Amino acid sequence: MIPREVEGQILRLSQVEGWPVGTIAVQLGLHHEVVERVLSRNGMPHAPRVRPSMIDQYLPFILEQWKMYPRLTASRLYRMCRERGYPGHPDHFRHLVARHRPRRAAEAYLRLRTLPGEQAQVDWAHFGTCEVGRAKRALVGVVIVLSWSRAIFLRFFHGMATEHFLRAHVEAFTRWTGCPRVCLYDNLKSAVLERFDDAIRFNPLLLDFAAHYRFEPRPVAPARGNEKGRVERSIRFVRGDFFLACRFRDLADLNAQADAWCEGAALDRPWADDPARSVRSALSEERARLLPLPDAPFPVEERREVTVGKTPYARFDRNDYSVPHTSVRRTLTVLASPEEVRIFDGTSEVARHPRSYDRGRQIEDPAHIAALVASKRQARRHRGLDRLAHAAPTSGILLARLAERGQSVRTATLRLVRLLDIYGAAPLECALVEVVARDVLHLHAVQQVLEQNHADRGLPPATAIPLPDDPRLRDLDVRPHALAGYDAIAEESADDLTEEGDDDADDLCDAR
Repeated sequence: MIPREVEGQILRLSQVEGWPVGTIAVQLGLHHEVVERVLSRNGMPHAPRVRPSMIDQYLPFILEQWKMYPRLTASRLYRMCRERGYPGHPDHFRHLVARHRPRRAAEAYLRLRTLPGEQAQVDWAHFGTCEVGRAKRALVGVVIVLSWSRAIFLRFFHGMATEHFLRAHVEAFTRWTGCPRVCLYDNLKSAVLERFDDAIRFNPLLLDFAAHYRFEPRPVAPARGNEKGRVERSIRFVRGDFFLACRFRDLADLNAQADAWCEGAALDRPWADDPARSVRSALSEERARLLPLPDAPFPVEERREVTVGKTPYARFDRNDYSVPHTSVRRTLTVLASPEEVRIFDGTSEVARHPRSYDRGRQIEDPAHIAALVASKRQARRHRGLDRLAHAAPTSGILLARLAERGQSVRTATLRLVRLLDIYGAAPLECALVEVVARDVLHLHAVQQVLEQNHADRGLPPATAIPLPDDPRLRDLDVRPHALAGYDAIAEESADDLTEEGDDDADDLCDAR
């Protein structure tokens, strides 16, 4: 209780002197709440002093903008007020406008219930990146969950191609031995290419796939993630229960671990509708309500058209795959699965390779390279034979006789081409005619006849030194010199050697 004299002093200082509550509390050694209580009890409630704020003159403008655009952010409002002269900082501005933002009523949702075998929910999930050799690849997963039993299927890929998306469906349906009647999708490009309100343009490949398995593809409304809450919660469950702290060598190892998790821990967890049962038990009941699968699975390989250049390699997914040398300068079709790459020329398969997720690698089939090398050698041989057939027709007879004797036609062809380059076509043909007529079927005999005929015509010895095509060198004229001077020098050198020999003999005799 406050003494009457203290209460009177509080009233006098407040009413007569006009002191504020804080000053009275300090001077009388009281708590400010005691002073406020005394004043309120005596009909003088304390009215706190309201300090003006920098945002006050901009508040009508802010409220008007929020009325027109309820989702307008505080940072955007700050820039708009800044352009109109607001002098404060953005953090203080956000703190002030938070008190005036209209509060929207929280939306209530109905709990969705489905029948067994009725619906599955599908979505992509991002899991970062991983290093594959020299390449940095995205790591994404397709998560499919049956809405009634909550059974999860998980498959990882290096990319978000529509073929990967459908491959996950095929493997999930195969594992469950059936497919649901409805598959629910977000508005992702693998399912919906374009959407304007209720006008939807589906991915045509997905429509073909759905027609093959007889289910209905159904996209959810934009920005309504609650309509596919089961797959969203399943993705969070996958991240926390499986992928976190997961170690793997490659994509195949990661998918093998995912299969073991889906068939183990994911099925053994309690069922949401009845914790006394497991998801495995609910899945065994739901399997009987799924649609039967068609006789043949839908083809889900990646299909790409590639153009092969002058080298026998087809470029696909940042790597080069070898093809037969007969397929250069053609447009081929690549059909790729996660494990292998097949290359077709029309309907004929021309190459098959294991798939690589590296970058800049050349994946080669040794048979393709060997066939290319052999064709190059054969082409070189045929070019020599064609040249000899035109320049010296008798060469065919000689080569045929040599082949009958078991000698190398390739070696004989190379030597005859070399002789053709040295002596010319007409002399070689004459030599071949003479050798065949005398039945001396040896290459040395051909060379001897050429050298003899060359010498009989008084020509200088033929040389096999190749000359460049520069006319300044080919047409160079060298003036010959007389060699008599060299003979005189040789005679003088011989006389000097004789005299030196005589002197050495005399010295030897004296020494004896």
